[in-house]
Amino acid sequence: MSDVTAPPGAHETDHEAHPRDAAGGVGEAGATGPAEPGADAPRRGEILLAATPIGNAGDASARLRRALEEADIVAAEDTRRVKALAQRLGLRIGGRTVAYHEHNEAQRTGELIEAAQSGRSVVMVSDAGMPSVSDPGYRLVVAAAEAGVPVSAAPGPSAVLTALAVSGLASDRFCFEGFLPRKQGERGRALAELADERRTMVLFESPRRVHATLEAMVEAFGPERPAALCRELTKTHEEVRRATLAELAASTASEVLGEIVLVVAGAPQRAADPEQAAAEALALADGGMRLKEAAAKAARGSGLRPNAVYQRALALRR
Repeated sequence: MSDVTAPPGAHETDHEAHPRDAAGGVGEAGATGPAEPGADAPRRGEILLAATPIGNAGDASARLRRALEEADIVAAEDTRRVKALAQRLGLRIGGRTVAYHEHNEAQRTGELIEAAQSGRSVVMVSDAGMPSVSDPGYRLVVAAAEAGVPVSAAPGPSAVLTALAVSGLASDRFCFEGFLPRKQGERGRALAELADERRTMVLFESPRRVHATLEAMVEAFGPERPAALCRELTKTHEEVRRATLAELAASTASEVLGEIVLVVAGAPQRAADPEQAAAEALALADGGMRLKEAAAKAARGSGLRPNAVYQRALALRR
């Protein structure tokens, strides 16, 4: 029998802290007391992804509190952090706490699936925010879906949505890009692919690399692109800097502390170029696509009418 499916209370599994770049971490005192009676109890045979505070323990939901108190198994990215959170919340983790992180998830995923299949309630928490969103949990959800094990979520704090909400940038359409590559060349290529992204972009970044990242964004997106640097969200020293990329790069030349989320405005719409759209249509047609279909595809990317692109492509072909 694996250690995850052993009887509750048999033992706990801790692990040493491992390097992690993440937006958030519980650091502020919050409300204390037992879970609210009205909160749903974790269901047996189900895996529950429970969001944890990104900075202020007072943001812990009633469902998170009850899940920590009543689940048979609490799978945590860092067992010491979840125990510290429980202490701040004034509650006791009722089941067994096991480590689930990038270094052991290949092995532990199967054990957690087996535990749920045997009728135990399993709660997954990351250090901060929602598990599986730039945090451990994704592989567990995939494996659960393949095994037919129900997965639910107890929503709550999110560094992505919090930063987007306070950024002052368009929030109707956005994308989350997680962490950019650390190596300069790979980071530059990733940003080049995002240069024409029309949606608002949300990214995590280490305080040690944020200046270099902002300088790379200036080069890829231009110095005047609006952006926001969100630091220490929901914590005592929360700060939101709203400026251009060039101004933010200059402001981070000296040491930056705390957890960072960057929010960057999408690319402005470019004026439609009928000649370029027609040339793109002809290139697609040369590859075997019917010219009308190629014109329609090129028109979607340019904002022009398909027939106008088609007629211009015919003229260029002559």
